[in-house]
Amino acid sequence: MTVAHPDEPFDMQQADPSPRRGRRRHRTRRVTRMTAAVLVLAAAGAGTAVVLAPDSSGKTGGAAANGLPPATAEVLRQTLKDTRSADARLGFGTERTATGRLPGTLTRLPAPGEEITRGKALYAVDDQPVVVLYGSLPAYRVLAKGSEGTDVRNLEENLAALGYTGFTPDEEYTDATARAVRRWQRDLGLRRTGTVEPGRVVFTAGAIRVAGLDAEPGDQTGPGRDVLSYTGTAQAVTAELDTADRRLAEQGGPVEVTLPDGAVVRGTITEVSSVSEPAEGEKKAGTKIKVVVGLTDARARAAVRGYDEAGVHVIFTADTRENVLTVPVSALLALAEGGFGVEVVKGSTSAYVPVTTGLFAEGRVEISGSGISQGAKVGMPK
Repeated sequence: MTVAHPDEPFDMQQADPSPRRGRRRHRTRRVTRMTAAVLVLAAAGAGTAVVLAPDSSGKTGGAAANGLPPATAEVLRQTLKDTRSADARLGFGTERTATGRLPGTLTRLPAPGEEITRGKALYAVDDQPVVVLYGSLPAYRVLAKGSEGTDVRNLEENLAALGYTGFTPDEEYTDATARAVRRWQRDLGLRRTGTVEPGRVVFTAGAIRVAGLDAEPGDQTGPGRDVLSYTGTAQAVTAELDTADRRLAEQGGPVEVTLPDGAVVRGTITEVSSVSEPAEGEKKAGTKIKVVVGLTDARARAAVRGYDEAGVHVIFTADTRENVLTVPVSALLALAEGGFGVEVVKGSTSAYVPVTTGLFAEGRVEISGSGISQGAKVGMPK
């Protein structure tokens, strides 16, 4: 059998079909040099490459009587995807908690599933509304004339969106802002102070849906008391991944979601966070990657409309290689000189050919190198 040196291109036309003795001596020398090689695959679960070791006769373990490998596989040209699947839940995304700030008695609470939009009451304390406004910064202080900052802009933009005018939305709380606030307070049935106390508004990213209640009408509330939980109004898929699969969860990345009826829709990763899981029974404490998938296109939203809470299946794709040459991972050989190779078989001859590896996925590996072409046969273990 002819053996190509890893630094020289392999040419099947130059393969020497001369007597087996010479071939075996050449082969034994080559394989012996490979016995010190060690391969560590970076792709978890991708498979194991073969490190050949000679037996007492100098032949490679598992080789056929004619010196060729016991099996072969074809070099394929294909699209290779690094994917993982996970069970998930169709719901409305991440739940958040509305915590009381105003002391008093809860006199009105919404029903679970109710949707609350800008300017509407989320609940009432002492028969006065706590109002939902849209903004990125939580309400944390008294807003009054002279206040400056992002929360002032949030307030003014909401007042303008609700139809209150006479000021320019910016980060300065002016006399004009105070006049608009007094008009807003009058319409809500509040005292017309021109200032907004902490706890009177709840800033959310947009319209919300009440997920559950943490209190009942008649309960006392105040700073730090959980009142209710809420989510966004758009349906979303929530999945958990092991920390080893963190690479799969990239913000904005595409995924495929299989619904209970078998329909497959596309989604986009909108939130990624780490979640600590406490120890439970024999289960040790650990960390999971929580992933929220938004259903952004009209077809996906229509497909899930009939489901409230349901189990679904998500396929995450970390990487894709199109139109590449691949072989089974177990066809890889670790070379003593470093790097990897494959044993290319043609007729009654074979040769070791160095290769450059790329993506490991689906039990196969992307390879390239001189002497590697689509349809070629490579050696495989039994």
